[in-house]
Amino acid sequence: MATLVTTRREFLVGTGALVVSFSLTPGALAQTAGKKKPVAPTEVDTFLAIARDGTVTMYTGKVDIGTGIRAALPQMVAEELDVRLDRVKMVEGDTALTPDQGPTWGSLSIQIAGVQIRQAAATARKALIELAVQKLGMPSADLAVREGVVFVRAEPHRRVAYGDLIGDQDFNLKVDPAAPLKNPKDYTIVSQPVPRPDIPGKVTGTHTYMHDFRVPGMLHARVVRPPAIGATLERVDEASVRRIKGVKVVRQNDFLAVVAESEWAAVKAARALKATWSKWEGLPEPAKLWEHVRNTPVAKDDVAANVGNAKTAMAGAAKTLKATYDFAIHTHGSMGPACAVADVRDGKAEIWSPSQAPHWLKREVAVTLQMDPANVHIQYLDGAGCYGRNGHEDCTADAALISKLIGKPVRVQWSREDEHGWDPKGPPTLLELRAGLDAAGSVVAWESELWVPKADLTEWPRTLAATHARIPQKEAINPGNIHRNLDVSYPFPNQHSVAHRLASTPFRPSWIRTPGRMQNSYANEAFLDECAAAVGADPVEYRLRHLTDPRGIAVLRAAAMRANWQPRPAPNRDQSGPIAKGRGVAYVKYENTRTYVAGVAEVEVNKQTGAIRCTRFVVAHDCGLIINPDGVRAQVEGNIIQTVSRTLKEEVKWNRSRVTSVDWASYPILRFPEVPEVVIELINRLNEPPWGVGEPAACLPPPAISNAVFDAIGVRLRSVPYTPAKVKAALGAKA
Repeated sequence: MATLVTTRREFLVGTGALVVSFSLTPGALAQTAGKKKPVAPTEVDTFLAIARDGTVTMYTGKVDIGTGIRAALPQMVAEELDVRLDRVKMVEGDTALTPDQGPTWGSLSIQIAGVQIRQAAATARKALIELAVQKLGMPSADLAVREGVVFVRAEPHRRVAYGDLIGDQDFNLKVDPAAPLKNPKDYTIVSQPVPRPDIPGKVTGTHTYMHDFRVPGMLHARVVRPPAIGATLERVDEASVRRIKGVKVVRQNDFLAVVAESEWAAVKAARALKATWSKWEGLPEPAKLWEHVRNTPVAKDDVAANVGNAKTAMAGAAKTLKATYDFAIHTHGSMGPACAVADVRDGKAEIWSPSQAPHWLKREVAVTLQMDPANVHIQYLDGAGCYGRNGHEDCTADAALISKLIGKPVRVQWSREDEHGWDPKGPPTLLELRAGLDAAGSVVAWESELWVPKADLTEWPRTLAATHARIPQKEAINPGNIHRNLDVSYPFPNQHSVAHRLASTPFRPSWIRTPGRMQNSYANEAFLDECAAAVGADPVEYRLRHLTDPRGIAVLRAAAMRANWQPRPAPNRDQSGPIAKGRGVAYVKYENTRTYVAGVAEVEVNKQTGAIRCTRFVVAHDCGLIINPDGVRAQVEGNIIQTVSRTLKEEVKWNRSRVTSVDWASYPILRFPEVPEVVIELINRLNEPPWGVGEPAACLPPPAISNAVFDAIGVRLRSVPYTPAKVKAALGAKA
C-alpha cells in the first residue's frame, strides 16, 4: 500500500479537548524522554516533535482547504518556540498521526486548533529552557532563545540548541495552560505577511492534488447513479458493457458501479451500462418550494433570543414593519469534481481523501464498510476545495465500498453531473421579521422566525454509498449550526427569535460556507435597512445609533471611512439613463461571539435588463490577533467573491425527480469580468485572542447588495439570488 507520510507514531487517540496539568520536572523529563507511550491530546507530543537537527514537526487534525493554515499554524509554533519559520514542518489530516481537532469548519482552525498548538509550543519552550538551565548552569532569567538556540545573555557563546536538548526524543509532558505566551510586542513572525508554501507548486503544476494520486495495482471506477433521487435498481444488463475491455460491474442492492483498468474505460462503461430503475417523484414542485417549507412538520423550536418582552413592546410601538426573506438552495459548486482512492483488503482500509474532516470521515467510512474504525486510516490530500461537505465524503465512501467488493485498490472520480447533481445542498431558508419603532425611529421590539432543517452536529449526512447499498446508518440531517446570528448583532431592548427546526428538507442538507449565519444576517441587515429608510435615517448612522460594542462601532466606522461614505437621510433617486448606481452597508458580529465585520457594496443596476453588477466591495475586518495578514486578505477576498456569486447568480434547479442544474450553464457562477474590486481594512488587535476568518465576511454581500439596489432604484430585493427577472418584477410592481 502506498503512503505519503512516514509514520512516527502508531496511533493517536484524539478528542480535541485541552484539559491539562504540568508537574514534570526537568530532571524527570530528561530521564523519560525517548520512551514510547500512547499519545493523547493533553500531551505536548501530540502536537510537536523536535528532531536532532532542530527541525520542528507540528501535527494538526485540521487541513488546509485554501484557508492558508499551512502558513499560519507554523507561524504560531515558530513564534512561541523562537525558531525560524522554515524549520517548522506541518503534518495535517492523517488519522494515524494527528489528533482529532474536529472538522476544518466554522472558522475555528486558528481559534481552536491553533491556540491548542500554540499552548503546546509554549509548554515545550518552557521545558526546553529548564533543560538548558541544567545544561548551562545558569538561571532561566539569564537565558534567552533565538532561532532554536538557548544562550546565556551575558555570554552568548555559551549556548545549546533545541536539537541537542530533546532531539528525536519525546517530551512526555502535558500541555500546561499556564505556560507563558510570548508578549505580542516581541512578535517577529506572527502578524507578518507570509506566503503560503503550497502556492508555487499549484501555480507551476507540480503540486500533488487528490486527482493526481495513484497507488500500484489501482483500478478506476465510476458509480452509475439512478435517474431519480429515490429510485431503486430493478435490473442490470451486464452484457451492455462487454464490448469494453476489462470492465467489471459491481452491485450491492441499489449501489451500482463499473470498474476498469483505465479511467476512460470506466467512463465509457458507466455511460453504456443499461439499467432499469423504478420511478420516483418525491421532490416538491419548484414553484411551490416556500409553500412546501411552511407546510413541513416542525420537529422542534429553538429560541435563539428572548430579551425583554417583544410582544408587548411591539404592541406599543409607534411604527411597525414586517418583511419575509428567502434564500435559495445552493450547491457547493467546487471547481473540480470529487475524487478519492481506497484500498480495502484483509480487514484494513487505507483511504486517501480531500475531506475537510478526516477523523469524522474515518467513522463514516467504517459505517459504510461495516468495519471497526480502528482499522480505517484516512490520509488527506488537496482536492478542489469545498467550504462545507460537498461530494468529497460521498466519493470517498464510493471508493471504499467498491474496493471492499472487489478486493483491490480503487480510484473514483466524480463527473461534473455527479458533483452538481448529488452533493449535499445548502438547504432552503425562509425568514420572517417584524420590528417595532418608537417615536424617535429607534428599534424597541424585534421578532424573527426562521424555517430550517433540523440538525445534529455530531453526525454527517447519510452517505450515498451506504444509502444505495442499504447499509444501516444513523438518521442525520446536518446543514450546520444554522440558527446562529438569528439573534441580531444589536442590543435591542426587546427581542424574540425562534428557529423552527423542520423534520425534513427536499435534498440532503449540509454545510456551505457560513451556513445559517449568512442567511440570518442577510435578513437581519436588510430588514434593519428597511427600518432606517422608514424613518429617513442614514443606514450607517442608524446602525451606530443602536450599537454599544466599541469594537463593533470601530469596524463599522472603518468600513464607512474606507468607502468614503457620505451620510444622507434618503437615497438619491435622480439618476437618468439605463444604469443606476447605489451603495449599501451591512454589519455583523459573527455568531455574536467573535470576529467583527462590516462592508459597503457598490452596485450598478441596469434598469432595462434588471442585471446587477457589484463593482466594488469594501470590508473592515476585526478578527482579534491577526496571524498572517496576507492570509486574512486572501480569505476575505474569497468570502466576498464567492458570496457575490451566490447572491446574484446561484440557485439549484430541479424537477420532481432530480436536480437539473448539473453543469455551469444551468448553475451559473460569477465570471472573472464580473468580479468586484475588493478593498480591505484590517484591524489587528495584538492583545486579543485570534478569531476565525474563513467565514464571517461572507455574511456581508447578500444584505449589502440588497441595500445598495434599494439605494439605486428604490426596490427591495428579499429573495436570493437577485436575478434580472426578480429585479424587473420588483420594478414592475413599483411602477
